[in-house]
Amino acid sequence: MPLVMMYSTQVCPFCVMAEKFLQKKGVTKLEKILIDQDPAQREIMMTRTGRRTVPQIYIGDKHVGGYDDLVALDRAGQLDPLLV
Repeated sequence: MPLVMMYSTQVCPFCVMAEKFLQKKGVTKLEKILIDQDPAQREIMMTRTGRRTVPQIYIGDKHVGGYDDLVALDRAGQLDPLLV
């Protein structure tokens, strides 16, 4: 399984939902980068993704987007192949 990384904050309900969703999909290791604890990481996230909101999720090198993007990818049948 590729590395799953998520830019997050400590008080983000969509981040919690994304984490639970990924766990249901079998993801056991999730690297979380808390941008509210490290402002430099917020800048890195915005540069990498072009977005300001969290969560921002990467599966391997692929930027998936936020929670809504993650769920849409799953509904389209494109999430499972990324997780193997």
